[in-house]
Amino acid sequence: MDMISKYKNFLPAVLVGLLLLIWSSTFIVNEWQTAIKLRLGEITGTDYTPGLHFKVPLLNEIKLFDRRIQTLDSSPQRYLTVEQKAVIVDYYVKWRISNPAQFFRSTSGSSSRTAKLLGERIGGSLREEFGRRTIQEVVSEERTELMAELTKKADLQANTLGVEVIDVRVKKIDLPPEVSESVYMRMRAERERVASDLRAKGKEAGERIRADADRQRTVILAEAYKESEEARGEGDAKATDIYAAAFSANPDFYSFYRSLNAYRGAFGPGGDMMVLQPDSEFFRFFRNQDGKAPQ
Repeated sequence: MDMISKYKNFLPAVLVGLLLLIWSSTFIVNEWQTAIKLRLGEITGTDYTPGLHFKVPLLNEIKLFDRRIQTLDSSPQRYLTVEQKAVIVDYYVKWRISNPAQFFRSTSGSSSRTAKLLGERIGGSLREEFGRRTIQEVVSEERTELMAELTKKADLQANTLGVEVIDVRVKKIDLPPEVSESVYMRMRAERERVASDLRAKGKEAGERIRADADRQRTVILAEAYKESEEARGEGDAKATDIYAAAFSANPDFYSFYRSLNAYRGAFGPGGDMMVLQPDSEFFRFFRNQDGKAPQ
């Protein structure tokens, strides 16, 4: 019984020691982490998947790194364009660890050191790219192409650090006061030139449209006049045929009817004076049956 009681006294210590041994022999890698295993400062294991892993206590050392996307927000830097004009560029970089072993060898696993080295390399690339472009190219639609080229170049340079550059973006491009006015005047002159060119083209197009409209108007009026004259001619011809048919049907009545119309026009309220012989042909319907003019 004394022996059993003695063992029972040591049992908690044994359990604690066993738990400490297990705890010191394992390590956990989370979903957002990557890890490397060191043995006396030498890398013996990399790219551990998330979960529970084992190590040799006191002999192995584990380095855990955040493999999520990191942001390097640089302070605004001053660069010169191909025209030797200064621009102030504010940019940021999105990066993450792609090779844990190379990352540890190059930066000792320090994020701050990585940001410094990455900023120096991207800053040099920006200086080179801006030095090959004008201010207008930098601030125009070509900036997207510039960022794509810069991201590709920065990713190649970052491979030596064991990191991957996902994106490089310019947040803002400012011009120093001494440059802003000259750039503004040049851009204004360019806009005015484009506006003048557009106005000239619009005026030319307007003149062309008006000339074409006048031509079409003349053609339409000519064709309408032609058709109206043809219709009038056809109407006159039909009227002549009708009058001729009526005259041939009863010449005496037609002659009498035409004379009545002539009398109505001559003796109407116009107040004109007409001097004729009483026995003239105009008064033939006023004569007596014996052919003498009325007294």
